[in-house]
Amino acid sequence: MNGIPAVAGQQVTPGVDTVTVDGRPVEPALKWTYLMMNKPVGVLTSVGDDRGRETVTDRLPGGAPRVFPVGRLDLDSRGLVLLTDDGELAGRLMHPRYHVEKEYRVVIAGRPGEDDLRRLSEGMVVRGERFAPAEAQVLDSSTSETRLSMVLREGRKREVRRLWQALGHRVLDLQRVRIDGLELGDLDEGAVRPLLADEVARLKAASNLT
Repeated sequence: MNGIPAVAGQQVTPGVDTVTVDGRPVEPALKWTYLMMNKPVGVLTSVGDDRGRETVTDRLPGGAPRVFPVGRLDLDSRGLVLLTDDGELAGRLMHPRYHVEKEYRVVIAGRPGEDDLRRLSEGMVVRGERFAPAEAQVLDSSTSETRLSMVLREGRKREVRRLWQALGHRVLDLQRVRIDGLELGDLDEGAVRPLLADEVARLKAASNLT
């Protein structure tokens, strides 16, 4: 364990300790199922649709356990979607009280001013609804469009698009790349993979779930 020969009865902390057998890492069995998907544009973040549109669960491999998506990612947005049958963790990740970070790569039309970024950082009221402060950092910009990183700690419906619309900028592309310590990484678009034990442990720590 952690590069040192283990002894009988030694306790292992998932997400902290590394266990290997003959040089190969050993992952503990998980009680629930945790999957991540790189959702393409045009796929619903839902378990079903009465209009027959494709959903994230339609894209799961055959024989996969019955899981549901955690939170929302709009039909015209793409990126990281977490799917699980762990209802307690899902509820905490979605609840604003736990302030779980979600990071997005956003492309907007035009170039935002310093006042736009300040208003986002202070929190905004849009059509009578108050939005919590959001972190926004410009990554690159031209006269026609700007690419930004945004970090939110709420899960309101179409939050990113509504904020930029109120500031006078249309969202051209929206990709979620991180949920707390869980990163999309280089997962191919449309692909699905199970979470590692340490990834699950970080999500539980972020939502005060032990």
